[in-house]
Amino acid sequence: MTLTSLPAPSVGERAPRRPRDPQRIAAGVSLGILAILAAVALARIDISITGMFESGGNAQRFFARVGGLSFPEPLELLQLTVLTVGLVLTGTVLAAAISVPVAYLAAANTSPSAAWRGVARFIGVFTRALPDVVLAMVFVLLFSLGALPGILAIGIHSIGMISKMFADAIEQIDEGPRLAIRAAGGTRLQEFTVGILPQVAPSWVATVLHRNDINLRGSVILGYVGVAGLGLEMSHAFKSLNYGLGLGIALVIFALCVVMEMISSAVRVSMLGEQAGKGVFVRLFSRRGSRGIASAPPGAAVFASIEAAMHRPWTPTRVRNVGAAWIAVAAVVAGVVVSNITWSDFFTFWAKVPAVAASFWPPNFGNYGFETIFNAMIETIEIALAATLITFVLSIVIGSLAASNVAPNPATRGGFRFLLVVIRGVPELILAIVLIVITGLGAQAGTIALAVGGVGLLGKLIADSLEEVPRGPERALAAAGASRMQKFAGATLPQGAPALIGHTFYLLDTNIRAATLLGIVGGGGVGYYLLNAGQGSNYQLVGSIVIMILITVLLVEGLAMWMRNVLR
Repeated sequence: MTLTSLPAPSVGERAPRRPRDPQRIAAGVSLGILAILAAVALARIDISITGMFESGGNAQRFFARVGGLSFPEPLELLQLTVLTVGLVLTGTVLAAAISVPVAYLAAANTSPSAAWRGVARFIGVFTRALPDVVLAMVFVLLFSLGALPGILAIGIHSIGMISKMFADAIEQIDEGPRLAIRAAGGTRLQEFTVGILPQVAPSWVATVLHRNDINLRGSVILGYVGVAGLGLEMSHAFKSLNYGLGLGIALVIFALCVVMEMISSAVRVSMLGEQAGKGVFVRLFSRRGSRGIASAPPGAAVFASIEAAMHRPWTPTRVRNVGAAWIAVAAVVAGVVVSNITWSDFFTFWAKVPAVAASFWPPNFGNYGFETIFNAMIETIEIALAATLITFVLSIVIGSLAASNVAPNPATRGGFRFLLVVIRGVPELILAIVLIVITGLGAQAGTIALAVGGVGLLGKLIADSLEEVPRGPERALAAAGASRMQKFAGATLPQGAPALIGHTFYLLDTNIRAATLLGIVGGGGVGYYLLNAGQGSNYQLVGSIVIMILITVLLVEGLAMWMRNVLR
């Protein structure tokens, strides 16, 4: 009897295999289904690039009829601009202040109990799902026209996203300082102010600045429901067919958004460094820096004792930071002052609450009927899905070339970063109006407007995520002779994929609400019926549409949370 030797197993056979996780398989199937639905939605909307070029004559005839741009008087324009910036800044700061306790209760490592965490998370999701234009409608009824309805609408709607980002930052802190304060007998307030706040402050500032940029672009639509500022003047101009003035104000809004975006970017770079998470403030409170003086970041001050730390010298960096803080405080105070808030309204509006609440109940679908409103909501979802698919494809290319570890040279990276800044400065509403002139009313204009506007957001998030991946796998492939494309496909993109999926779901969530608002100016979907119902005081129909939007957004939010947990 002879024994035959079996062939040695190959390297691939010896390599450990990852066990199949049913939830990961389900997540992959869900992603595939969403991609198919997005492709079907894009096909149903039937975007025709050749048709857009052929209809270019519409734009020529329109601009010929406009005859040229016009602007308000310089002093009036300055007042409107200052008022718009003031109410946006005040609303954003209001949201940031309310988001601090909400985020503290929502974070897993600081929430007193699971019940408190659930309540705080629900507040975040609920306020994020409420369209700011609907909130503005309600507050106009309670406080009349002016800046205050816009401030409250922006503030309450922004709580959802700011508190979520704040909570995520708290969950990622180094627990050492907080636990040390607790062991020394410190109170919860001391734990927060000394052990948590210094670590999360840079991330929180960046979040608030980013949200302020979004709110400035979103303030345009609030003018259509009576909120004072540039948006209200633009809506009056278009409604009175004064297109030259309307487009002139739109150009001013675009320039203002670009300037605000560039200022915010400069502040973020100054505080956090070129890449998020790489700046001096983050390094000062990183885990690495807490292990000892030897690991202190370059340029950080090292003190021999606590007494020495309490009497820090006034270095140029400290002077700059303190000066910037006082400028920020002055800007907030100025924003409140120019908003011209009638503070006594907060004591008198309560009498109007029962009547206003009763006007929204019970929800009904009016003369349109359920089928019409439901089909319009389906069209809104299709617009959001199709726009997200287009944005995803474009952002993969543009965002990758804006990442320092993917772009072939710094000039390419800088050029694409600047392109993303410019795109983010264009309010989707203004882009939709221009596209409606070219293509006519309908879902096509709304989809393209959302798709182009989304590139500015998703492209930046993708670029930042790709720059933050560990560089070890990239260096290994480069050492093995891999090309730039092979290094990108084999190391950079797979590591950034989980973050990319999360960012895409965030964009889909945003697009559902934005698609609703674009319908107000003729971009297709349920927004048309929402505006008509609001202007016709049919608030029961407004309530029905809001409930449909809430259900849709909550379903997307639940799917996104499950997907992030499974693919983490």
